[in-house]
Amino acid sequence: MSVAKVIEITASSSKGVEDAVKTGLKKCAESVKNIQGAWVNDLKVVTSPDGSVTEWRVNLRVSFIVE
Repeated sequence: MSVAKVIEITASSSKGVEDAVKTGLKKCAESVKNIQGAWVNDLKVVTSPDGSVTEWRVNLRVSFIVE
């Protein structure tokens, strides 16, 4: 029998959504073992005054198996 737990994290990147997700999961994996998957729960952009995107932010729900 296994038990899974879900935590919520926020990550950002100036490159794009995919990079924000990868950065967040890589950082999370430094302290969380047995990551099984993640959901992009929310997406936000930070813009400059002219409307161009300066930063992508993702809110992730990360699931992992509890040992």
